[in-house]
Amino acid sequence: MDSTRYLAFAGRLLIGLPLAMSGLGKLAAYGPTTAMIAAAGLPVPPLAFAVAVALELGGGLLLIAVYQARPVAIALAVFCFATAISFHGNFADKNQMIHFLKNVMMAGGLLQIAAFGAGRFSLDNRFSKDREAAAKAVPAH
Repeated sequence: MDSTRYLAFAGRLLIGLPLAMSGLGKLAAYGPTTAMIAAAGLPVPPLAFAVAVALELGGGLLLIAVYQARPVAIALAVFCFATAISFHGNFADKNQMIHFLKNVMMAGGLLQIAAFGAGRFSLDNRFSKDREAAAKAVPAH
């Protein structure tokens, strides 16, 4: 038995859960979140709020369920890197540097998912097998 077959699932879970929880936290704190977005100088805080919640909550859940893992992971990696630059660029503040590095590390893990795929336990893998079986079942003309 291959003991590494669960590692991709564990990795997706360990990246997807904190993202989804962060999205839920933002959803529960609309005012403070939009104020923080405005303080960072980003335009249209309500739109930025909606994008952040959709990416973190929706993307985190999709990553856990592993539907469209590669494009979701790429979108989340870009979001994590943009968040690091936009909100955690004050390196004189040790806490901000830690958050910056955390976001960069998450982006790196997400790029690994984008590069190597969803793994064995995923909806992407299941749908891929279903498509292959259907293609084999159709007789060639």
